[in-house]
Amino acid sequence: MKTGRIIRSISGVYRVDVDGQLYDAKPRGLFRKKQISPIVGDIVDIDDETHASGYIQHIHPRDNELKRPPVSNIDLLVIVMSAVSPNFSTQLLDRFLVIGHSYGLKPRIVVTKKDLASDDEVRSVNEILEVYKKIGYATQFIGKTDKAEDIFNEWEPGLAVLSGQSGVGKSTLLNKYQPTFNIETNEISTSLNRGKHTTRHVELYPRHNGFIADTPGFSALDFDHIDKDTLRDNFIEISQYGASCKFRDCYHTNEPKCHVKKMVEEGEIEPFRYQHYVQLLNEISNRKVKY
Repeated sequence: MKTGRIIRSISGVYRVDVDGQLYDAKPRGLFRKKQISPIVGDIVDIDDETHASGYIQHIHPRDNELKRPPVSNIDLLVIVMSAVSPNFSTQLLDRFLVIGHSYGLKPRIVVTKKDLASDDEVRSVNEILEVYKKIGYATQFIGKTDKAEDIFNEWEPGLAVLSGQSGVGKSTLLNKYQPTFNIETNEISTSLNRGKHTTRHVELYPRHNGFIADTPGFSALDFDHIDKDTLRDNFIEISQYGASCKFRDCYHTNEPKCHVKKMVEEGEIEPFRYQHYVQLLNEISNRKVKY
């Protein structure tokens, strides 16, 4: 019996990395009976019948799990945005951050295409990143001249998952780090100001202190698992200041003696972050119940 991590899944066959040795394994029938499916990132025990194949006998408990795309045991969520083409959006960034926090993940913010941005755009992105640094996020603003090794070396060890809308340069960044990955990339659609989907499945690639995953681009972000009572917990500064509100279940909108609104007025909470919170709160409150 050997223990390794699933790094790829295609057509019911799982590629398992066991200390650098790769095995193609299939799950035992008992998983189907229990309605359990292995996913990329899972730590599994395999019964290796030959030097390159075997059967998955056991799936170890998951530390965490991203639903879409399915990947588990994530140590770091790298949210990749671009300065231009597609244009940088704090609203979209906050949506990614909220989803990351909702799954118990640790997000890092990476902004690409610095070399393609104007001086004003570079200045604007830097000012916005200062806001996120103040909140507590690690950030990087990178361009063509930055070496991928230097970029990745700042990241925490373990499994890092790249996430972000299509066309921001996730696959390009991976190819720059290791050309042998040979990940397909596409240009931006100028009419839509967004990329075409190039990554169609989740796959883990080795890096010097762990693995890295390129995930399929998101065209829409799924908030179905977040309700209005938990949304505030996924905005770091709103959660912290909200502890001092008069009412413990304060939504920070119309309630009296709301410490969060006071902090917005005093400049301790950035107005755009608060506005995004309110927009998401309204979106969640107004969504139709699914049966």
